[in-house]
Amino acid sequence: MRMAITYLESVVVGALQGVSELFPVSSLGHSILLPAWVGGKWGDDLSMSAKDSPYLALLVAMHVATAIALVIYFWRDWVHILTGLFDVVRTREIRTPEARLGVLLIIATIPVGVAGLLLEKIVRNYLGTPIPTSAFLALNGFVLLSAELMRKRGGVHDRDLAVTSPTGRAGDLSSQDTVLLPTTDPEWASDVRLSRLTIKDVLIIGSAQIAALFPGISRSGSTIVAGLLKGMRHEDAARFAFMLATPVILAAGVLKTPELLKPENHEILGPALAGSVVAGVLSYFSVKFLTGYFETKTLTPFAIYCMLAGIGSLVYFTVTG
Repeated sequence: MRMAITYLESVVVGALQGVSELFPVSSLGHSILLPAWVGGKWGDDLSMSAKDSPYLALLVAMHVATAIALVIYFWRDWVHILTGLFDVVRTREIRTPEARLGVLLIIATIPVGVAGLLLEKIVRNYLGTPIPTSAFLALNGFVLLSAELMRKRGGVHDRDLAVTSPTGRAGDLSSQDTVLLPTTDPEWASDVRLSRLTIKDVLIIGSAQIAALFPGISRSGSTIVAGLLKGMRHEDAARFAFMLATPVILAAGVLKTPELLKPENHEILGPALAGSVVAGVLSYFSVKFLTGYFETKTLTPFAIYCMLAGIGSLVYFTVTG
């Protein structure tokens, strides 16, 4: 017998998704652990490993809401990027930093897109349970903390990704001269710094998202860590992570939305809509908070939380399981 997901369950999970998707603490990991901690009907209704469970379809809807919130928050950036990409298609030249950033975002999305199609179902079917999720959450915290310690001890140095004016040849992503330009718009300056990344840089950073296929490993955390290890500033690494997550989450939603619309899932459409609205609103405020937070602060608090929550959950579910 299929368990019906209630409005309360959906709203709570939506709130959890809206915050944890962009905070570097793994939304998928929390979506697995919370029902397991609560137990009872929640544990049955919100089980990802249960046969014919509608829970994954519910989470897909909430992920799409998060992606929409990201599009709304970065709408000016996306307008400039899409305009730049249109210009690339029309002229076959990369003539602006926004166009170059758009091309780099496309390149960075390829590794996780391929890996997701090949591995996602296998990973979630075998690892989407509390014990491995707890272990991966603790590992996520260890990775976040290690990256910060490396930077603090001088193992990684900030690179000079200066604000630039593109003067490269058509189609050449590496032939831009560095020219310092005055600007009072920090968001524009950040986008231009990001456009100075190399193809190798963005492939490495984009590939870091593959780790998030493992429940408990954060997509944003993995991407930010990869950016930090490539010498990016915290605010630039976070900004790139959030922008890079947008097409990935939207693509996953497009692929999996038909599952939510199956006749057997019609009963959860109402709760899914309610939870998605909550997820979208909280995602918007989360990205607004985090873009400001990373201008002056680090991943360390999130790292400590993930290690404590992961180890605590691992002990609990090992003993009670």
